Amino acid sequence: MKIRGSNIVVTGCAGFIGSHLTDALLAMGNHVVGVDNLSAGRREFLEDAEGYPDFRFVQADLLNDDLRPIFKGADAVMHMAANPDVRSGAKDTLSHYRQNIEVTYRVLEAMKETGVRDVLFPSTSTVYGEPTVIPTPEGYGPLVPISVYGATKLACEALICSYAHSFDMTGVIFRFANVVGTRSTHNVLHDFTNKLNTDPKRLEILGSEPGTTKSYVHVADCVRGMIIGAEFTRNKVEMFNLGSNDRMSVKDIADTVTEVMGLRGVRYEWTGGVQGGRGWIGDVKNMLLSSDKLRSYGWEPTMNSSQAINKAVREIVGRGA
Repeated sequence: MKIRGSNIVVTGCAGFIGSHLTDALLAMGNHVVGVDNLSAGRREFLEDAEGYPDFRFVQADLLNDDLRPIFKGADAVMHMAANPDVRSGAKDTLSHYRQNIEVTYRVLEAMKETGVRDVLFPSTSTVYGEPTVIPTPEGYGPLVPISVYGATKLACEALICSYAHSFDMTGVIFRFANVVGTRSTHNVLHDFTNKLNTDPKRLEILGSEPGTTKSYVHVADCVRGMIIGAEFTRNKVEMFNLGSNDRMSVKDIADTVTEVMGLRGVRYEWTGGVQGGRGWIGDVKNMLLSSDKLRSYGWEPTMNSSQAINKAVREIVGRGA
């Protein structure tokens, strides 16, 4: 996939990861058309991008608008638009279906009709469900997601694979660990910092102590990994895990948040959780990806999980990097 000096469309360009990817692509000398309906993304996240003459923003609805005029002449589509809220899938299944599966289908159809051959797609570690092999490699199976979010992302992967083979396209799929950093708007870090700003003496934590144990990667490492993986892709469909080498428990994260916020003696109040201590329905208890494949192409995270969490909390509370 050629992503230097190319014409690239980024859907979800005003979102958390999408806006960082947009900035990186522009810095590499690409012409970028960013597409977002601003329902979840924020226009201020595009402040850096809009300083580039090679950036054009299109406010459009991927579910309803004609995408062909936007995609015409593009060399690649970075399809970052999605509903990223894992927890909401247990209550609002339709929005996950429409915003993930249906939107991806419409993107692929528009690519097919306008002759765009390359698509990059951010998937998720949740497609693996609760694997028995940890660290989990890309070849692990069967894939049995336990959340609606994970299921819709897996369906999107299947659509991309089928279009790549049926219509002479190239698909590059990244299965992310939990991504943290600037411009994120919701995750456990926001939950904790918001609660502690309200009551610095106590912290309600979903689940049972010590909580789930997962891998975290900073958005800067994530974007760099996507670019390296895309540039090295030679197969019709390529899948990469992308995550750090270690894991943290929810309790570890709570300790980091309270330390960065300068709080002492915070009382942790565990809710007990659901389904054996999970924070919510569909919450995977243990996750650590094997990113050996991406590392073989020269990528290495600059931060482990603990460092990524520490940096992200400082970014959220405004205490610097």
